[in-house]
Amino acid sequence: MATYDLDEQERLDELKAWWKRWGSVALFGLAVVIAAVAGWRYWQNHTVTQSLEAATVYEKLTQSLAANDLKSARESGGLLIEQYKGTAYAPRAALLLAKLHVATKDMKSAQTQLEWAVANGKEPAIRDLARLRLAAVQLDQKAYDAALKTLSATHSDAFAPRFVDLRGDVLLAQGKTAEARVAYQTAFGKMGEDNPYRNIVELKLDALGGDAK
Repeated sequence: MATYDLDEQERLDELKAWWKRWGSVALFGLAVVIAAVAGWRYWQNHTVTQSLEAATVYEKLTQSLAANDLKSARESGGLLIEQYKGTAYAPRAALLLAKLHVATKDMKSAQTQLEWAVANGKEPAIRDLARLRLAAVQLDQKAYDAALKTLSATHSDAFAPRFVDLRGDVLLAQGKTAEARVAYQTAFGKMGEDNPYRNIVELKLDALGGDAK
């Protein structure tokens, strides 16, 4: 029994010595773990809350556009971009606002919104769509070199025909008919027969006297 008590005392002394040396480090490590878990849970809850709030604002934006309430639409869109830019709704709002600006002939504001969507959109499809519309706005403003640069950015295969076709439009506007024809032929070749835009590209080729390939 005495031996047992002695062994227990030795272990207790060893534990006290270890705790004296490493106790503060252990407590600090535990505090870091607890803080990390709490921070992660807070971030998850914050992200969900932000997404739900952004969805509500986005719905208001679409309803305002449907009702042709442009002032309310601009306010909702601006709110999404300023306060909910980390959500998927903000880049979509920028696309809608850009479309609204184009309709009211405010091309500079449209360009600003589209540039924001390109820079902040996390979904490849949204970025590609924003680039296409940005290049179209740049073409409208006769910023041909800027449009070609926008169209030269990496994009998904799904958008490739539209990128090449719009490149043809820019080249044609520059008076580069032969290069435009090649671009249209490339775009036509990339489009499936069920693509409704294929007929438009074919008409462009017919106008330039080029065969669809």
